Amino acid sequence: MTEKEYNKCVDLYSDNLFRFIVKNLEHAEDSRDVVQNAFEILWKHCSDVPFEKAKSYLFTVAYHNMIDHVRKVKRITLVEEFKEEARVSEQKVHNARNVIEKALKKLSDVQRSLILLKDYEGYSYEEIGEIMQLNPSQVKVYLHRARAHLKEYLVRMENVI
Repeated sequence: MTEKEYNKCVDLYSDNLFRFIVKNLEHAEDSRDVVQNAFEILWKHCSDVPFEKAKSYLFTVAYHNMIDHVRKVKRITLVEEFKEEARVSEQKVHNARNVIEKALKKLSDVQRSLILLKDYEGYSYEEIGEIMQLNPSQVKVYLHRARAHLKEYLVRMENVI
């Protein structure tokens, strides 16, 4: 990959990559760091990565960096999760976006990533499999389960009122 192609990758994929990561991390500064790190790694390996594979490579690297980041900064305790559960049932939510964001937070990191890659970003099962190192049938099964969890959460009246 040439420098010109690398710059084109930055122009083409930086917004989509940032959007994907920030939806998962929910912290803009950390998301910028993860995206910047992914582009830095692409730059270091630009001679090995063909331009046609750059998008998949970037999302794969960013996804793995995001998972590493989440593991490093995970500070949630069982008590805090219990308090959050109580707050969710007390709140009245009238905004569909807030309800969906809360539902996404209830999913595991893998499930949330699958939903975001498929339904928000529009990737194919094969592309998602490459990014998350799963085979396409695993992607389909995990995605089905994630959607079932979302449906289960969204049909409960107390979660949407």
